[in-house]
Amino acid sequence: MATTTMSHQAIGSIVSHNRPFKASLFQKEPLNVPMKLSPKRFKIEAAASSQVIDNTVLSSPSKNKPFESKKKSNEAALILIRHGESLWNEKNLFTGCVDVPLTQKGVGEAIEAGKKISNIPVDLIFTSSLIRAQMTAMLAMTQHRRKKVPIILHNESVKAKTWSHVFSEETRKQSIPVIAAWQLNERMYGELQGLNKKETAERYGTEQVHEWRRSYEIPPPKGESLEMCAERAVAYFEDNIKPELASGNNVMIAAHGNSLRSIIMYLDDLTSQEVTTLDLSTGIPLLYIFKDGKFMKRGSPVGPTEAGVYAYTKRLAQYREKLDEASLN
Repeated sequence: MATTTMSHQAIGSIVSHNRPFKASLFQKEPLNVPMKLSPKRFKIEAAASSQVIDNTVLSSPSKNKPFESKKKSNEAALILIRHGESLWNEKNLFTGCVDVPLTQKGVGEAIEAGKKISNIPVDLIFTSSLIRAQMTAMLAMTQHRRKKVPIILHNESVKAKTWSHVFSEETRKQSIPVIAAWQLNERMYGELQGLNKKETAERYGTEQVHEWRRSYEIPPPKGESLEMCAERAVAYFEDNIKPELASGNNVMIAAHGNSLRSIIMYLDDLTSQEVTTLDLSTGIPLLYIFKDGKFMKRGSPVGPTEAGVYAYTKRLAQYREKLDEASLN
């Protein structure tokens, strides 16, 4: 337990050295709002109130006409995507927090996921700090009909923030801020990372490896249990993502099997036993609607040519109509 905590603190010091960006900071000059990291809950606490992105008037991709209503909606979309196949997935290796990219198949899965969500509004993207999740988010957004450009925000130093600042207000309106957070990383598999899964089962026994992979409370050697992963991922979701949804911002999260299982456990109010049986396919988006403080699960969008998913809410149907109108201009 102590070893794992030290690992978390080391990762946090590299990736989340300063406060994570809020959506409003992409539209305005950087604000010096101090943050404090609580290692006990892997929780980031703001010392000042969060502000929200000013996207009340959006331009259509082709003309400078109002694209969305000026009035902020009390409904927001939440899209969850597990990253596509990675090079170590292909080799059947335990990956955990080792930073490896997507395979060609994984690239294709990310693109197909993007096609399925191409008519769903996205104002803000959260990813883990790992490249396979970031590649998935970026590739998915190349398929979005809105044609806004995802931009990874850097907060690791004053120089990084200054050098990556976008000075054109019009360009910022046509961009989507991407916030990378180590708290959304895959769970750390400790001494299993880099080992072949089949060979590990032969060495330690199938039951032992299954317990390490699927139990809620038991971690692999010097690694994280699902419970420990859930503690940091859910705390980050509550403190940083849920407030954006409550403000009417539509959010996409591209992350990993275990960090997303943890978040789904929170959204669907699953027990620790139920979450251990939950499987998430790579590259398959899941849609939730956040309204009146509650999350409503809508399943997986079926694709850009199918209307079924947009019948769930009037707002999503209207958004697609606007996209169709803009494409004809």
